[in-house]
Amino acid sequence: MPTRDLTHDDFAEVASGDGIVFVDFWAAWCGPCRAFAPTFERAAETHPDIVFAKVDTEAEQQLAAAFRITSIPTLMVFRDGIRLYAQPGAVSGPQLELLVQSARDLDMDEVRRQLAAHEARSAS
Repeated sequence: MPTRDLTHDDFAEVASGDGIVFVDFWAAWCGPCRAFAPTFERAAETHPDIVFAKVDTEAEQQLAAAFRITSIPTLMVFRDGIRLYAQPGAVSGPQLELLVQSARDLDMDEVRRQLAAHEARSAS
């Protein structure tokens, strides 16, 4: 499945949905972003059950600011609406495959329990 472009208008809907979503924050002038793009595209073709999306930080400055993107490329991973990973810097193909497998292997019920416990501690 090809990657899809996300904008401020559809980002929340896509990232908060069920399933796994990988988001590449990038810009056309960014050399490392251009170098990472083929790796990201190959992963999208290899894993059609995962949404692979791109956010052009130049065109979507408000969205980039909302996520405090200060370095690109930045890769984020969401599963079932929960942000699991956010890291600047391009990753290699094998590293991206490890992230895919890690996202698949997570026990999301346990993740939700841990988040609820963290929120309860923060609220008190």
